[in-house]
Amino acid sequence: MNAKSAISKEIFAPHDERMLGAVQVKRRTKKKIPFLATGGQGEYLTYICLSVICFFILCSVTNKKPAQASITKVKQFEGSTSFVRRTQWMLEQLRQVNGIDPNRDSPEFDLLFENAFDQWVASTASEKCTFFQVLHHTCQRYLTDKKPEFINCQSKIMGGNSILHSAADSVTSAVQKASQALNERGERLGRAEEKTEELKNSAQQFAETAHKVRFWWYG
Repeated sequence: MNAKSAISKEIFAPHDERMLGAVQVKRRTKKKIPFLATGGQGEYLTYICLSVICFFILCSVTNKKPAQASITKVKQFEGSTSFVRRTQWMLEQLRQVNGIDPNRDSPEFDLLFENAFDQWVASTASEKCTFFQVLHHTCQRYLTDKKPEFINCQSKIMGGNSILHSAADSVTSAVQKASQALNERGERLGRAEEKTEELKNSAQQFAETAHKVRFWWYG
């Protein structure tokens, strides 16, 4: 099981949350630590995760979109196989997403919240791009007011949502193939039923003929 799957299972699933996306990050600038701070827990990995509370049954009844989408900072400390939930923000608190450079694939990005500002570097530019696509799509879907501003982002993040569309196309294709297989199976079953009925009629006719011949022969 990879790290993101483990985070989804360990951190979000127990709270009826569904993780939509995650990106492994490290800070671009060192965080200021109070002079008296001691007892650090050593090295760690940091993940920025996007999740939503599973209100799908409620939504199907009320036709309302769930608002409980959130962004959570998750850490895994050196020598540990478990993950720890740290800071969490509601999606409505996100004010700005800065992709830093709209003209090239870059792993750097900034997130501005109502009460916080973080400068990050993703593990790869492609991982950042995937996370931004999911984040932008989620904001458009779940937020009706106060949508965050996406600046300095590549057009493929803002308009294409290519990964999301590709996933949707894959699902649609799978459904179509399953439907075709069921139709073909139904046709085969129909032909088998017709053949069985024909054999049944033939057997019945043979039995009737044999009975007549036996009656004629023995009188």
